[in-house]
Amino acid sequence: MPTYQAPLRDFRFVMDEMLDFPSHYARLPSGDDASPDVVSAILEEGARFSRDVLLPLNQSGDREGCLLEGGEVKAPKGFKEAYQEYVEGGWPSLAAEPEHGGQGLPHSLSMVLSEMICATNLAWGMYPGLSHGAADALRHHGTDEQKATYLTKLVEGVWTGTMCLTEAHCGTDLGLIKTRAVPSGGDAYTVTGTKIFISAGEHNLAENIIHLVLAKLPDAPEGSKGISLFVVPKFLPDAEGNPGERNGVTCGSLEHKMGIHGNATCVMNFDGATGYLVGQSNKGLACMFTMMNAARLGVGIQGLGLIEASFQNSLSYARDRLQMRGLSGKQAPEKPADPIIVHPDVRRMLLTQKAFAEGGRMLVLYTAQMLDVVEHGQSGEEQERAETLLGLLTPIVKAFLTEVGFESTNEGVQIYGGHGFIQEWGMEQLVRDARITRLYEGTTGIQALDLLGRKVLMSQGEALKVFTKEIHQFCKAEADNPALKEFVEPLAKLNAEWGELTMGVGMKAMQDREEVGAASVDYLMYSGYVTLAYLFARAAKQASASLEGDDKAFYAAKLNTACFYYQRLLPRTKAHAQMIQSGAETLMATSSDDLGLGFEI
Repeated sequence: MPTYQAPLRDFRFVMDEMLDFPSHYARLPSGDDASPDVVSAILEEGARFSRDVLLPLNQSGDREGCLLEGGEVKAPKGFKEAYQEYVEGGWPSLAAEPEHGGQGLPHSLSMVLSEMICATNLAWGMYPGLSHGAADALRHHGTDEQKATYLTKLVEGVWTGTMCLTEAHCGTDLGLIKTRAVPSGGDAYTVTGTKIFISAGEHNLAENIIHLVLAKLPDAPEGSKGISLFVVPKFLPDAEGNPGERNGVTCGSLEHKMGIHGNATCVMNFDGATGYLVGQSNKGLACMFTMMNAARLGVGIQGLGLIEASFQNSLSYARDRLQMRGLSGKQAPEKPADPIIVHPDVRRMLLTQKAFAEGGRMLVLYTAQMLDVVEHGQSGEEQERAETLLGLLTPIVKAFLTEVGFESTNEGVQIYGGHGFIQEWGMEQLVRDARITRLYEGTTGIQALDLLGRKVLMSQGEALKVFTKEIHQFCKAEADNPALKEFVEPLAKLNAEWGELTMGVGMKAMQDREEVGAASVDYLMYSGYVTLAYLFARAAKQASASLEGDDKAFYAAKLNTACFYYQRLLPRTKAHAQMIQSGAETLMATSSDDLGLGFEI
């Protein structure tokens, strides 16, 4: 069975040393509650819960899967008990507002816990995962009555939440949805339609499930401007706020999936279900974006967690597995062969995983700081800047970390060799689980269009400039630091090139809008590599200044990882830049009919 130890030393390095979370927390209203002792206790207990409770259920949950009987779904054995322990531990309410029963701690702390959960049992983590987004959507857009009825229960974890968007004939293009909501008296609506791919849409972990459903009113405008959002509970709350009459919403079937078998991915049928409008009519998509943005960050953390899990187990295996001798001679002469960790190509794969895990952690926690400031910043100007950075970084977190997450889990299988292909070792499960992260909550292509099209070009590059200015100021301040020369010089050049590439795409797009789509994925990956380069340079600054301390080995390893990233992974930006500049012509020159020449369809 795979093993896992939460990387607490690395969490503390990023949080306490590199990003100075203690000072960050001190500026927040909940800063006094997020004391070093409290943060340490959360990290330690989160590590224990993930390792001792969730990890043992990961492989068994994958093998067992979910069972649908008579419209009711049973999660794999042990999942319900683990969820009860999660609720009893107060984990669902960690970062929720106190007025709704939450503990009021910073959102960044819940994101640390999320990484641990995703690393140990991604499928289980999806049951409570969307509840946070559902609670946020209701907190921002729900009526006082809706908040009183649903929000506290979601915060406590007694009820869970979902978001019901996708239909069989439309995925991202939600303007095509067919689900309808008809007024049925008072503030109620009758909701009818079918949604697919609904994570945790039906299960036996919680006493009620609160669905947030996109639907169209009878007089709705065409397209995305005619979408409304409704809250549709599995059980209609009674006068005391407890689950009452069963609503007209059922699970029609479970999807048969490549991975995340322990999570119930449902086809949900709404057959005249009672629902209630959330926010304004025909403004549902804007409301749902509150939940979708939280989900996108969550999926990026899923990618990060899987990288860490694959790396830890790959490293352990590479230290033990004996095969051949080192190219420079025997490295373990007392053994019949050397451990495979001595071989350069195995080192390459391990360091790739390590660099993406540590770089991804820095990216998530840096973004988490922005989320804290957006929610509780001390000034409007500070919040506006943080919101701009959060908007820019969210598609990068989601898409870049899931792309390199899939790469890293595949490297894990490769390190194990033939054993990686065998179910018992658990490495192939990580690959299967990682594959979906590149798809749901918006594919990599959709995230790329959001980054380049909406966040960068629609702001005339201003959103990007907020970030590149920060990188420029860092490079300028450290230009004369000899310890950082190998990082600062290439980072400064890439930062300038980032702006030049953006301008180049923008100019081409004025003549041909296809240029945005042609460049977008390469642009996102380029952006991800440069963003991690900036964070690794900051990490290198902190590590180089701490080499003479008590933990010299840790800081030396951090510097070595930063060097590996710059020399072995960052050069990928050259290929992405060339492909960005190649334009749309080679993609669009061949007609859709001619693409199939050579075989008959």
